[in-house]
Amino acid sequence: MKRIVFVLFALLGTALPVFPQDAAAIVSASRNRIKAATVSTRTRMVTTAKDGSTKEQMLDQYAKDDASGKSRTVIVFQRPPGVRGTRFLTLENRGRGNDQWIFLPALGKVRRISSSEGSDSFMGTDFSYDDISSASRDSDLDTHSLVREEAYNGRACYVIESRPKDASYQYSRMVQWIDKDTKISYKLDLYNRRNALVKTVEMSDIKDVQGWLTAHITKMTTHADGTFTTLFTDIIKYDDPIPESVFTTSYLETGKATR
Repeated sequence: MKRIVFVLFALLGTALPVFPQDAAAIVSASRNRIKAATVSTRTRMVTTAKDGSTKEQMLDQYAKDDASGKSRTVIVFQRPPGVRGTRFLTLENRGRGNDQWIFLPALGKVRRISSSEGSDSFMGTDFSYDDISSASRDSDLDTHSLVREEAYNGRACYVIESRPKDASYQYSRMVQWIDKDTKISYKLDLYNRRNALVKTVEMSDIKDVQGWLTAHITKMTTHADGTFTTLFTDIIKYDDPIPESVFTTSYLETGKATR
């Protein structure tokens, strides 16, 4: 199952040459390292403005692969009252971008998110629609290269650069630090089409949950704006039953799952 969220570096030495497919295998192993049938979470999403003011939203997330192994994720907003009942669905596609839909209570209908909206802010946070589904992004959509090996917060990591094959994707390249032993991704730098660093994702507060090492804090920083959004995962459960009907546009509209 694929999953969606650091200052000093010490060079370990020059790495031996690694073929591109090996870098791709490392990225794939990182995204698929948790072998759970389902994931259910409750998260506080806190967005901090440049002036230090904050807004908090609470959401539940449900994830489950389909029979072919493609990931499906639903996000349900619980608070504040102004966003309660907002529901968001992502269905993974192989070899192309994911399908996404959102239900906004104020509109009373389900709306499909177009590919051109991928870089738009998700619910007024530092995450874009593309960012929300990046954990389930098909690794075949990018070309991966091992840049170096480096210590990150005392952990030996692979530093891997990924470049989208589709020139229309909002990022020109992504650089991530992946733990050599656990395959946890600790940090991800995101660059725009002008090759400027625009965002950084940092994962921390790693804890064992039902035998799986899991990050409980994910922070997305937008460098130009001086803003950041932090996800605090308060509850996480693996392998809890989730009805198939949750991963449909009908559920987005009604909020009711059928068995």
